[in-house]
Amino acid sequence: PKWDEWALRYKLYNNQKRDKASVGDNTLFTIFQTVLAALYEDDLTATFEPRESGDEEIAENLTITAEYDYTEMEKDMLDYEWDFEAMFHGRGLCALMEFDRDDMVPVPEIWHAMTVLRDPYATSVNGNKKRKGAARFLYRENRLTKQEMEEAGTYFNLKKLKKSGVSKDSLIDENMRIMAEAAGLSDVSKFSNLKGENQTYRVLEGFTIHNGKRCFVTLANDRKTVIRYVVFEDTLDIPIIDRTLYPVPNSWDSVSVPDLVEDKQRARAVLTNLGLKAVKASIHPMYLFDQTRVKNKADLNFEFNKFVPVQGNVTGAVQPMQKDRIAADVEYILSTLSQGAEKSTASPDVKQGGRPEGKDTATRDALISQGSDTRYSLAAKIWGWSEKRFWKQWYRLYKDHFTADIDEKSVRITGALGAKWRPFTRENLIANTDPDVSIESRVLAEQRQFNELQQFRGYFQALAADPNANLRFALKHMGRLSGLKQDIINQLLPPTIDEMQAEEENEMLRNGEKVEVLPTDDHQMHLEMHNKMEDTPQKIAHINAHKRAMLLQKVRPELFPQQPQRVNPSQNQGDREIAAETDALPTPVPQGRSLPVTS
Repeated sequence: PKWDEWALRYKLYNNQKRDKASVGDNTLFTIFQTVLAALYEDDLTATFEPRESGDEEIAENLTITAEYDYTEMEKDMLDYEWDFEAMFHGRGLCALMEFDRDDMVPVPEIWHAMTVLRDPYATSVNGNKKRKGAARFLYRENRLTKQEMEEAGTYFNLKKLKKSGVSKDSLIDENMRIMAEAAGLSDVSKFSNLKGENQTYRVLEGFTIHNGKRCFVTLANDRKTVIRYVVFEDTLDIPIIDRTLYPVPNSWDSVSVPDLVEDKQRARAVLTNLGLKAVKASIHPMYLFDQTRVKNKADLNFEFNKFVPVQGNVTGAVQPMQKDRIAADVEYILSTLSQGAEKSTASPDVKQGGRPEGKDTATRDALISQGSDTRYSLAAKIWGWSEKRFWKQWYRLYKDHFTADIDEKSVRITGALGAKWRPFTRENLIANTDPDVSIESRVLAEQRQFNELQQFRGYFQALAADPNANLRFALKHMGRLSGLKQDIINQLLPPTIDEMQAEEENEMLRNGEKVEVLPTDDHQMHLEMHNKMEDTPQKIAHINAHKRAMLLQKVRPELFPQQPQRVNPSQNQGDREIAAETDALPTPVPQGRSLPVTS
């Protein structure tokens, strides 16, 4: 029954399957595209966050790779289909289980709702944390050529395939017929019954549980022959991410945009066509005439600027014929229907690119737009649920398919000095503990970042007066809040000698080499750089050595050379120039003097 209903709604959305003498109403298309445009325009950014100390670099690499794969996976086009499915059918399904080893990128695919067979007791694909409401099975019908199956390399029993022609019982053939009919075309599915290499075979593919494990199976020959069988060893979850717009708890069928607008469009179309007929009737109405006064019946036919002679009294000698007018009730009902559709979807005229009716002011329009944005932000947050699950599954595919010491992925990074390529291996992308994924709306993220920047600027002014403050770190943090990329910040604030030295020491510590703590080290800077390294006994021992050196420097300052003072932004220009020249001079190291702290 839902497929039959969706078939009718596609006709309303496309608005081509109708009597050519009638006028169709576009309320469903207008409202649908308004909501779709608002949600599609607001990008949802994915950021990976480490769960363990030392995984910061891996999390950053994953964020960079996800941004690169966004283009490789053509996710911009995928998101349009995914959003459309969720808004039109109430739930959109995106399968993410394939991995292209040639391009080293996951391959997502949208499952069209009108070809899917699902568990009727399921409330979502994978249910809640306790798997309550999870689908036991989920299938779709598909058509594949033998060449496609041979190139995939995962199919077998291909010699047993039998020809499968067009069938009324086929979901995919019926879907093709419905789409053609909605576009005002005849049934084109019969032309898909080809021979030779272009011949397609109708298959049923999907997920079920077999021998206590989740598996993916493909059936051919009217579900009698197994031609593909894949077992997922470590999970019962189905690698399909579902997206909903207006979800109803404990129900698979959430509210869709056509649910809210369809009846309004039908009523508006009926009233519009009745109004057109009323206009035609008022121009060419039926007449009752007095034969004793109108002698020629042809005189009653309409013509412009025509005078009909009659015998008898005509008030004022010449008087126009009376015509009926469209009742005001029709306009009132049409307006009420439009308001109902707009309120239910938060899509007023202002959002649709039109001028609101009535007295419009800038304040009124701003309030309407603000209220609509609040409704849209709720939908964007709900969109974020599926986006987070998408990128978690994306990471799982890398974890399952990226082989250590063999696979390598080159990622293009556009930075301050142009594009450059960075090669990643498994050690660069796979963390000891799976990272968290943070999804945030671009609009909301920019607003939050702007507020944090304003607050930090005020704090930075007070911070600059403290000579012991780490102003370099503060400037870097301000750059990140301003939206600058890390490579641009590194160009503006190049690494210091201590930072580069600490990076080299991190590599030595990873290799198990002994690293001495020098009296000239900037211990605070070294602690900051060493803390980025993964936790190892060598790292912990070296950090403790720096802490002992800082304590010894306080107790025995004569063992340490005098460090030049930091350049403080609160100093005048002359003081800053002198301090800069002092920093450029080499620091003398006392001969024969070393610290009793090593790691």
